[in-house]
Amino acid sequence: MCRHLGWLGEPVSVASLILEPANGLLVQSYSPRRQKHGLMNADGWGVGFFDGATPRRWRSATPMWGDASLASVAPALRSGCIVTAVRSASVGMPIEAAAAAPFTDGHWLLSHNGLVDRSVLPLSAGAESTNDSALLAALIFERGLDSLAGTIVEVAASDPNARLNILAGNGSRLLATTWGDTLSVLRRRDGIVVASEPYDDDPAWEEIPDRHIVEVSSSGMQLSILRGS
Repeated sequence: MCRHLGWLGEPVSVASLILEPANGLLVQSYSPRRQKHGLMNADGWGVGFFDGATPRRWRSATPMWGDASLASVAPALRSGCIVTAVRSASVGMPIEAAAAAPFTDGHWLLSHNGLVDRSVLPLSAGAESTNDSALLAALIFERGLDSLAGTIVEVAASDPNARLNILAGNGSRLLATTWGDTLSVLRRRDGIVVASEPYDDDPAWEEIPDRHIVEVSSSGMQLSILRGS
């Protein structure tokens, strides 16, 4: 369910990450190569980036390929920290812009690639929608991103069938988990890409093992096993 991508490094355009690559998120919206669940991601999309310390978002409930403005505007959106996603809605979940990642608490941008039983998640007034990803995002924000690993392990214990790939950025850090779906990293000279799947065939892409957490900062990348897994 869903594909997402994060960038941390020198300022780059959104278009250079999602539209220009041969297998960027635009292509992954209708023809993902490594997605384990679902055939396409046509139930919305979102782009989040940082303007100084302020997170900005552009979200839609339509397929990414159907937005007439994206190709025109995306080259003008530049940032050193970007979180973007395309969505495949779970059965019974609302299809609306508010249900599309990235979600925010005003400091972080967060995307969820996966599925979780809503009954194991607390209701929250801070949730932007009623779908599982929005409820999970609200829980993560309330617990704090420094507790992300523990939150993921706890939710997984409550729902053993959950898939919990999280991607979050705050302008100076990216955090990502693998729990039930794919994740790859590309270390470039100008920064680091963290993505559900490679956006091209560069052999430098590294596949992240399942049940791990990745942290990217100005000092590089750290990979750790999720405790309790």
